[in-house]
Amino acid sequence: MNKRNNRTTMKILKILIMALLTLSATACGDKNQSITSKPQSNKKNIGSVLSLYPTPATVIGTLNDGKVNFMMLSHIGIIGHDRIMISMSKRHHSNKAVRESRKFSINLIDEAMLPRADYAGTVSGANEDKSTLFDYTIGDEGMPIINDSPLTMECIVEDIYETETFDNFICKIANTYAKEEILDTNNKVDYNILKPVLFEMPNYQYLRTGDVIGKCRTLGKK
Repeated sequence: MNKRNNRTTMKILKILIMALLTLSATACGDKNQSITSKPQSNKKNIGSVLSLYPTPATVIGTLNDGKVNFMMLSHIGIIGHDRIMISMSKRHHSNKAVRESRKFSINLIDEAMLPRADYAGTVSGANEDKSTLFDYTIGDEGMPIINDSPLTMECIVEDIYETETFDNFICKIANTYAKEEILDTNNKVDYNILKPVLFEMPNYQYLRTGDVIGKCRTLGKK
């Protein structure tokens, strides 16, 4: 009796195994078929290219051994409602000042400031005194605030993340200074008035801020 039950059990197991193998082969065949029949993309793969531009063009103000210096910077990003990150090539003269003081100012620029701001990104503070490029005052955190800038933030470095060639400073915004003419009735920055200069890397060009397309959280409801 036990031998008969064992033979029956083995037959059932063989049938189940064959069924599973058949299902697996069918599934693989369907998968391969779906891959080969997938429509081709209409986009060209151009490689590992950073393509999140444009970004705001800014000038950062630092104190290097007590001396004011300005440097143009466009590698900036938002990492929270009160945190930003600036990314600076290790070869820049300003890196030492930011590392030592753990502070800097970041100044948005408009078109009137652009020639001087561009110059600030052309020459190094190690070779030339750039402290007279802009009229400035000293902010509450002791950093130079460009008077012509429509909006300036004083930032405090909280952490530094290094890559092979860049120092990336993660910063808390300590103070924000805005000209009254760029603020609305609720003391919020009106970017229709401010219109900061934008920078795009692939072609090394400056761009104007565009027009308003619509209000957030309303377009999707239509």
